[in-house]
Amino acid sequence: MNAVITVLGKDNVGILAKVSNECAEVGANIIEVTQSVLQGMFAMIMFVDISNCSVPFAQLVDSLTAKGDEMGVKVHIMHEDIFNAMHTI
Repeated sequence: MNAVITVLGKDNVGILAKVSNECAEVGANIIEVTQSVLQGMFAMIMFVDISNCSVPFAQLVDSLTAKGDEMGVKVHIMHEDIFNAMHTI
């Protein structure tokens, strides 16, 4: 089971590290990540394996959302199945 995490907001030090740490603490394994900084705006997409996650998906969503609020960025996490369904015509 996988999930897609997106992070958007004003660039500052440690965004990738803090989001990665939240994932690691609950056993979510980062499979792939891409990030860019465009004119001071940070954008990141992570593909994460949540098969061995030690907390329910809803709790992971809440913790990542709270971590984003703490950093001043918007963090969104979506189950891979929903992501794929949204992008299938």
